[in-house]
Amino acid sequence: MQTRIYIDTSVVGGYFDIEFENATKHFFNWFENNDVVFVISDLLDLELLNAPEQVRDNLNRYNIDKFERIYLDQPSIELANAYINIKVVGISSLEDCRHIAMATIAKVDYIVSWNFKHIVNMEKIIGYNSVNLLKGYTAVDILTPIELFNHENFKTK
Repeated sequence: MQTRIYIDTSVVGGYFDIEFENATKHFFNWFENNDVVFVISDLLDLELLNAPEQVRDNLNRYNIDKFERIYLDQPSIELANAYINIKVVGISSLEDCRHIAMATIAKVDYIVSWNFKHIVNMEKIIGYNSVNLLKGYTAVDILTPIELFNHENFKTK
């Protein structure tokens, strides 16, 4: 079974960011070679509407069937609200919480992001996973593409 990786908007945009471009393109190569499955959400679609054109069109290069799609639903909303209520992050980070919650409920293998402030942040990761365990979900690995390349348990295909 292929490794399922939830990507957020920062990864899609990282393809065009000088700082993150090389790692992001390498990461996308795994996807293009069918070494991993990208899990994307309706929330990502909404966020991309406000992105620059090249970022917005980045995923359009691929057949929609190449992605696994997940959707914001009531359990995801409730889990995201729990992250806020327990003060893992503030209310201004609700959309980030929804990304984490949807991916957690979908039982992805990894969440990959370039968002260091609210997502790929050790203090926040501990908080998200504490709430996950408290609410009966499993912990989820949250990494940057570079961290995933070096993750001891990660293997493509």
